[in-house]
Amino acid sequence: MRHWPRSVGSVVLSALLIPAMLLAQPEKQKGLESITPEAVRAQLEFLASDWTEGRSTTERGAYMASDYIASMFRLYGLKPYGDTESREDGRLRRRSARPAQSERSYFQTINFVETRPGDSQILALRSGEGDARQSMTFAYRTDFMVDVSDVGVELAAPVVFVGYGMADEKEGYDDFDGVDVRGKFVLRLTGFPGHSDTSSQAYKKFRADSAAMEWRRDQAKNDLARKHGAIGILEFGAQGDPTKNWADNVPFRVNLPYYEGDPRRMQVREPRLTIPADTMSGGLTRVVITRRVASEVLRGSGITAQSFEQYAREKMKPQSRPLKGKNVLLTTTVQSRIVAGRNVIGVLEGEKADEVIVLGAHYDHVGTREGYIWNGADDNASGTVGIMTIARAFAAAGVKPKKTIVFAAWTGEEKGLLGSEYFVDHPPVPLAQIVMNLNYDMIARDAADDSLGVRCGAFYTQAYGELRDIVERNNTESKLGLELRIRGSERPSGGSDHASFAAKEIPVLGFMAAMHPDYHLPSDDVAKVNWKKMTAIIKLGYLTTWDIAAKPGKLQASAPAVK
Repeated sequence: MRHWPRSVGSVVLSALLIPAMLLAQPEKQKGLESITPEAVRAQLEFLASDWTEGRSTTERGAYMASDYIASMFRLYGLKPYGDTESREDGRLRRRSARPAQSERSYFQTINFVETRPGDSQILALRSGEGDARQSMTFAYRTDFMVDVSDVGVELAAPVVFVGYGMADEKEGYDDFDGVDVRGKFVLRLTGFPGHSDTSSQAYKKFRADSAAMEWRRDQAKNDLARKHGAIGILEFGAQGDPTKNWADNVPFRVNLPYYEGDPRRMQVREPRLTIPADTMSGGLTRVVITRRVASEVLRGSGITAQSFEQYAREKMKPQSRPLKGKNVLLTTTVQSRIVAGRNVIGVLEGEKADEVIVLGAHYDHVGTREGYIWNGADDNASGTVGIMTIARAFAAAGVKPKKTIVFAAWTGEEKGLLGSEYFVDHPPVPLAQIVMNLNYDMIARDAADDSLGVRCGAFYTQAYGELRDIVERNNTESKLGLELRIRGSERPSGGSDHASFAAKEIPVLGFMAAMHPDYHLPSDDVAKVNWKKMTAIIKLGYLTTWDIAAKPGKLQASAPAVK
């Protein structure tokens, strides 16, 4: 073999590499330049318009929105990546004896079970031992409310008081330590030790750093009760009154800026949707009870809500115990039916079919109620427009990426991350081939204290620090001007679709601009969008996706820190 002199070899190598680098960068820039406020606004103004009727999962507006998203995917050159569907009428096929002709659709259809409370909801307390017995039957929507399950249930079990029903390993606090709750109801308070006294040492120890972390802690409480084998939860608060939303003398109850009227306002998750599985979901039935019901359950135990809260605040220790002679009977009924919704899935095929990036955002929102439309411009038409615009940018770049990129608009996020959950349980490729998930949720607004309108939150799977590095570098080098607040966690969770991927050990990266007073209100409208910031966040997602798609192989996790 002939060896070139080192200087000549360097020149030849540079000559070979430079054209490839020069080729890639203008194409990347061309895609970036296609992301403009005008392109973003053109899509958002329709997706968040009254025509799409708030895009409630399974409703007409959501179907119209999903048709629009699919048409944009087709326009931007994405191939359908949903279900395979027949191309002709079955009767014609049978008559012709031809083999079935089918093609892939942009839609991944999901059948949901829709449930509402039935006519009979009964909660009763049996107290006493020996010959002495007392029975109290409480009134629905006067003394208690029940979270609707897939099916009606009949439960009869003893009760165990578990304080706040929480565990904090770091602080050495566990309400389930030393008590057996298997096959029993747990009685718990809302909150945490010291939550009602912000000056207390307990509050400083146990408080959550953000609303998102507080939400995750509440979800963890349910998981903890389930893990310990409880069959039901009785929950109440020493402060606050759940009956404030139960009153029926309507003209005095409903007087809001966006609604005055007779019917009770529906909540976000009414009716409830679930994905039917091979077995009944079972799980825990959660009952919200009033303080007076809780007092009857606790009577004779030596504990009151007030005394426990004071003890937990001062001692920072549990007082969990079985409630001797107390048994709860619960009977619930439900009304149910099967309804269909759909994810919208498109794919940009890369050189590597077995290395897949999933870009996702939920397109569903709350729908219409009492004559008002919850347009959900920020939540989450903004994120959906984000992934559509990134697809547009890759089309403008005109380069086949190394990795395959799947673009997904999820349904059912507002009902419990259902669309993304279904996708990871029924993926078009093996989960092991999914390199990462990038999630957009609420990328168009400013927090009240963000006077410059440049702040953007981001999170990522902490073991993959290169995700943070890529995001920060692109923000700086492309002069996007975003004030990034990036946090990493071992397995990012929370109320958005990245959590479905993180639960499957898939690395995630997510963007969210801000919470704001219009969250889940009809006032979340296009007129309030910060177009400059939204466009910058979309550009950041595009540049990050480009860089990850160009890298050979999977993301590399860093070694865990030695403890």
